[in-house]
Parts: sequence; structure tokens; C-alpha cells
Amino acid sequence: VQLQASGGGSVQAGGSLRVSCAASANYHMGWFRLAPGKEREFIAAINRSGGWTIYADSVKGRFAISRDGAKNTVYLQMNSLKPEDTAVYYCAADPIWVGARMGAYWGQGTLVTVSS
Repeated sequence: VQLQASGGGSVQAGGSLRVSCAASANYHMGWFRLAPGKEREFIAAINRSGGWTIYADSVKGRFAISRDGAKNTVYLQMNSLKPEDTAVYYCAADPIWVGARMGAYWGQGTLVTVSS
């Protein structure tokens, strides 16, 4: 499975960004992030049909994951961004639903920078 992430960038605190990840197959998908000096953090996941989503507490209510089944593309809409959201964001895919433990396949990262 090939995953192609895009959409990162720089934004001021309180702003919004949307990152995307196009997959070559219809798998369960999710987003993780890696910030300097921190461990990789699970952000959100969505099942293959798009009917089930889960979120990390740190982003619940601010971020929304969705997918376009026809395009095999998953989106992460990030609102009310904070400087602590600054990280490289990675998409992941898995043929089996394992929630936050997904990670059979990984895309390249896309950098999100939030300035105060």
C-alpha cells in the first residue's frame, strides 16, 4: 500500500489546516504525529467505511478525520491549532482495525508548524 500525504504548512495559533493522505487501497487509516523530543503520538483513526472514528484526547473537539471512499483519501481537519500541535504528521493504514495501534503501512510525513 502506498500512502501520499500532503497539506502541511505554517499557521498562527487559533488557525486551521487540513492535511490529506491518498492511499492506493481502501484500508483503515489514521494519523500520528512526531514532535521534536517527543514520542510518536496517535491522533485519530477512521475505519474503512468511514463510519467509525476515534481520537486522542489531546485533539478531541478540535480535529476531525474523514475520508473520501471514491478517492481512497483520508483528511485531517485541524482547527483551533496550538503551538504544541507543531509536529510532523504521518498517515498510516492497516488492513485490520486495531485502532490506535494501527501502522502496517506508513506515508511520508508532512510538517505542520503553529506559531504563537
